Amino acid sequence: MKTQSCVEVKNEWGIVAARQAGRTLSKELGFGNVDQARITTAISELARNIYLYAKRGEIKLDVLEEPSKFGTKKGIKITAVDSGPGIPDLRQVMVDGFTTSSGLGAGLPGVKRLMDDFDIESELDKGTTITATKWLR
Repeated sequence: MKTQSCVEVKNEWGIVAARQAGRTLSKELGFGNVDQARITTAISELARNIYLYAKRGEIKLDVLEEPSKFGTKKGIKITAVDSGPGIPDLRQVMVDGFTTSSGLGAGLPGVKRLMDDFDIESELDKGTTITATKWLR
């Protein structure tokens, strides 16, 4: 696994930079337009959550390569990390329509649907780490 990009998110420009880095990398890896949009949307949501709830953090983009029965499987792994307040109820934030902001509530459940793999770890007063992976088809 090679880290391709690490974008600090501390303002709205960080959200834009993370989105652009994701779009560029997904295009370079050969993802089609629809999957590029899925990846970019997931990054946007994760970066926006960092900015709104933790105030600062980072989005890391890694290229994944794994052996498969058809050769080498490639993908992109997004890791959103912050040292914010943490999420008190992980089950609640994963319910469609739940929102603590004025957003639409698509949030983390939406990210999970857009991506192939999704994992979230959060500890109160220590922060949150979310990983999401999209595999090239």
